[in-house]
Amino acid sequence: MTVMEQRGAYRPSPPPAWQPRMDPAPLLPDAEPYRVLGTEAAAKADPDLLRRLYAELVRGRRYNAQATALTKQGRLAVYPSSTGQEACEVAAALALQDRDWLFPSYRDTLAAVARGLDPVQALTLLRGDWHTGYDPYEHRVAPLCTPLATQLPHAVGLAHAARLKGDDVVALAMVGDGGTSEGDFHEALNFAAVWQAPVVFLVQNNGFAISVPLAKQTAAPSLAHKAVGYGMPGRLVDGNDAAAVHEVLSDAVRHARAGGGPTLIEAITYRVDAHTNADDATRYRGDSEVETWRGHDPIALLEHELTERGLIDEAGIQAARDAAETMAADLRDRMNQDPALDPMDLFDHVYAEPTPQLREQRAQLQAELHAESEGPHR
Repeated sequence: MTVMEQRGAYRPSPPPAWQPRMDPAPLLPDAEPYRVLGTEAAAKADPDLLRRLYAELVRGRRYNAQATALTKQGRLAVYPSSTGQEACEVAAALALQDRDWLFPSYRDTLAAVARGLDPVQALTLLRGDWHTGYDPYEHRVAPLCTPLATQLPHAVGLAHAARLKGDDVVALAMVGDGGTSEGDFHEALNFAAVWQAPVVFLVQNNGFAISVPLAKQTAAPSLAHKAVGYGMPGRLVDGNDAAAVHEVLSDAVRHARAGGGPTLIEAITYRVDAHTNADDATRYRGDSEVETWRGHDPIALLEHELTERGLIDEAGIQAARDAAETMAADLRDRMNQDPALDPMDLFDHVYAEPTPQLREQRAQLQAELHAESEGPHR
């Protein structure tokens, strides 16, 4: 389908201030959303990259399992698992350079860990200790975002500012399919396209916005098609094919870094676990659906590809599993230690220069804590 002005057609008088495109332009920048399915990307990918992707997938699966167990043990208040979505999480982290920024949602703790963040720090928010358990500037990872899609305009703002300053920086913003129904999604994509900001939007379409299936959220042929309305490329990829997701994201990052502007990528994946530990997924989906997706597991897909090509053997597979177990044991041990929290920290990271109200509140809390430590007067 082509969007163009037909010469000789009715034109209002006086003509509008804007001018429609006079040259034929496809509905999408390509004839259809970019599809990389199966193992085509893996067949031409660097073997070292594939092995690294595999090791991170295995570690990520164990990380999800351990974090879920910690929730059941009361060590975490809540955990939104990304089991089944590890290919999207890992590929997003590995597609970026050190100078780039990752803007994760609350479900993307694994992406932050794959980028190098301490697993305990990534879970600090979900334990309720801090709003952010790490320094975003040190790791180039924005705070895990709980409100839906509000991290997307932040990513656009940072990317636009970096471009204005001449910094060679790309922002990659992650969001779920449910987040595409938010106004922040529209605002972010619109501004990104108008400003040609160096930002990549990765939508992990895992089938459900909590209990709402995608069909009840949008009538679009795909979420990637939404790129059309904003004037940016739309890409559709098998989100359980780690090599394919990495290829598409890497291309989009290079495109943005070269001044080509933003890209919207939809990765088709599946949330195997419930929305969080507080959710009963059996109320809105059947076991057969989940089992079908287990047959398209990202770890099994990549392991099969590596084995078939002779790029990994049983020793290599076991080494990846052993490394994952070591990580899980360390995470478990450190999360089972009660944190030493200082109530005064509540006031230390609000403003660069505390306001009079904050100073007053701090003094009041100090007085109350001192009174408690002194005990009742006799």
